[in-house]
Amino acid sequence: MKKVNYGVIGVGHLGTFHAQLAQKIDQINLVGLYDIDTKKAQEVASTCQTKVFSSLEQLLAQVEAVSIVVPTIHHYQTALKALEYNCHLFIEKPITSTNSQARELISLCQKKELKLQVGHIERFNPAMLAIKDYPLQPMFIESHRLSQFNPRGTDVSVILDLMIHDIDIILHMVKSPLASIDACGVAVVSDSEDIANVRLRFANGCVANLTSSRISVRAMRKMRIFQKNQYIAIDFLKKKSEIFKLEDCDSTTSATGFSMLIDTIGIGEKKKNIIYEQPEVPEVNSLQAELEEFVQAILLDREPPVTGEQGLQALEVATTILHQIHHPKKTKNFELKIILDKSQK
Repeated sequence: MKKVNYGVIGVGHLGTFHAQLAQKIDQINLVGLYDIDTKKAQEVASTCQTKVFSSLEQLLAQVEAVSIVVPTIHHYQTALKALEYNCHLFIEKPITSTNSQARELISLCQKKELKLQVGHIERFNPAMLAIKDYPLQPMFIESHRLSQFNPRGTDVSVILDLMIHDIDIILHMVKSPLASIDACGVAVVSDSEDIANVRLRFANGCVANLTSSRISVRAMRKMRIFQKNQYIAIDFLKKKSEIFKLEDCDSTTSATGFSMLIDTIGIGEKKKNIIYEQPEVPEVNSLQAELEEFVQAILLDREPPVTGEQGLQALEVATTILHQIHHPKKTKNFELKIILDKSQK
């Protein structure tokens, strides 16, 4: 079996999981780890039966692909160094600190014919995978992503820490260019926004309302999608999706998972059945699934499931949101023309 020689750069909280799961994947040969905290790297390496490299360059010289799991401000420079050694890149979200940095990495990967995947892990949440093949034409979306305060992650705004997950998912769902953004956010316990609310309007009429907070009493990661005759509820925390839809009384519903008639509305020819469906949820580890897809993209020479371009699109929207929060009188919608004309992609 062909294996990819692999390295993990950065073994903090999330990087530790990258190393542990990479060790379990059949098509990965985990060559080793690198972290500026040598003691932490040794601890993780001992649990993964792998090697710690004393320099980044030594690791890069021995591998074909890497996970970059360092703080966001170091994504760009770390990725540049890895590209010097012709390594395929898995970069945790957000792809970089700035749009220009992301564009440069994407361009370099294209020139070198190297794969670049961005770690938007919620794409691989079982609740999302359960509706992956479901026809989505959303007209209104509401998302709430709330967490209790944790100092880890406060080096960036809640927009880049939490909300970017939902930005990526919504951009992936709505097949229309972005038309406008309205945003507000406040810093409460850190130096950047801890709570924010954003309204995205798309050219096709779809509206998405996003709320993110990292100072909530309890955690919540939910998204509600409304489209013609259908309402879809996604609970990322409980890893469950539910669908409510209206169907003609003489139609037959086909669903993979649980389905039942719960009521009828209307009279005469306008009478409709209200059908409840709970799609079958796959049993997967989201991060492991991400890494497996990345390795398959390398081995089979195919496009990764979350490309660098898609990571850039999410970052462009996030940075526009931040600019509007910080400079509400200066932000114009013409800035959106650089973002996401998805209808042409």
